[in-house]
Amino acid sequence: MLPLNIIEKLFSASNIQRWNDHIKSIELTEIDKQSHKAIIAFLIAKIEEDLGNNINYTDLIEIMLFQTLHRIVLTDLRPNIYHKIMKEKGEELNKWVYSKLENDFPTENTCLKDRFNMFLFEKNSYNYERKILDAAHYLATLWEFNHIYQLNSFLYGINDTKHNIENEIEKHYELEGVRKLVLDKKLNGFISIAGQLRFQQRWAQTPRIPKTTVLGHMFFVAMLSFLSSSQNNSSSSMIYNNFFTSLFHDLPEVLTRDIISPIKSSVNGIDEVIKNYEEEEMKNKIYPLLPDFITNDLKYFTVNEFENKVKIDNNIKINISELDILTKYNTDKYNPCSGKMLKICDNLSAFIETTMSIKYGIKSENLINARDRLYDDYRNNHSYGVNFGDVFTYFYNLK
Repeated sequence: MLPLNIIEKLFSASNIQRWNDHIKSIELTEIDKQSHKAIIAFLIAKIEEDLGNNINYTDLIEIMLFQTLHRIVLTDLRPNIYHKIMKEKGEELNKWVYSKLENDFPTENTCLKDRFNMFLFEKNSYNYERKILDAAHYLATLWEFNHIYQLNSFLYGINDTKHNIENEIEKHYELEGVRKLVLDKKLNGFISIAGQLRFQQRWAQTPRIPKTTVLGHMFFVAMLSFLSSSQNNSSSSMIYNNFFTSLFHDLPEVLTRDIISPIKSSVNGIDEVIKNYEEEEMKNKIYPLLPDFITNDLKYFTVNEFENKVKIDNNIKINISELDILTKYNTDKYNPCSGKMLKICDNLSAFIETTMSIKYGIKSENLINARDRLYDDYRNNHSYGVNFGDVFTYFYNLK
């Protein structure tokens, strides 16, 4: 069973406002920040890996999960207070965080809870991956700060905030990936383009609470895919592909905007036209910003993203059965991705968006119809070693 309370807490990051003591032209939420941070961490990690450094991507993804949960529990603390308390009373604060979350991890699989405990209390664990994510954190924070700076330039101490963020980034210049992201205009452009997905609301024609964005949605789907992949004993390469395929699956929408499902299904063949256009736009506007070793992965993530696929002798094979993707091809040799499972996670994310809004009292006909349709489609689904039906039922009945 997937950890239902963990999933609910992760979604709650859509409600957590950042920079809420500053003037903002748009809402800046915690889940959007975590998504942008994850994308930046991916870039840093790939650059470091290209230089010959070993990156444990499963560890990297786990830390993303743990740091997000840690931040959710401590959401009311201002950054300067948080860092001061962590410096002086870090272990005590971590014990309190652990007490708030320990019962939310699944009892039938204690591995994730044990690793969360290690993350909190063994300071040398995940050392290299922590550095990457710490750097990504400040780079994502700087992107947000640059967005609000002009509106807040009159505030006392605003330039101190700017200098503090920039100083923290400089502390991570030991990572070549950080230096490249700061100095390379093309890579910086990619970071900016990815960040723009926080400006695009999902369900734009339907009132909802919270108003989730495409950027936050991608991160939530990625975390659902990671939790699902962890449950069905996916290989490290499948965990990698599942997570980052989910994290980037809607990246083309920065070029096309979110095209709602009724339009995609309104005319026979229109979905194929949209996909071809997205691929062409990615080729012309996104891939030129990235080195080839990153572009190759990004293509694998965003083309046929919801198909089960593997690589055999550098050729991509799709339409792999559920059984084969979980057994025959579930090794690093085949670079597998269980895309059909990711489609379930994508729809689960949409379903949770509808049910939580309805729970908060926003009950438009569109939301109710979408919720009921998705529930009917997945209420009995048990696939890829995961009882998705129970997850859909839990959120459907949530009061």
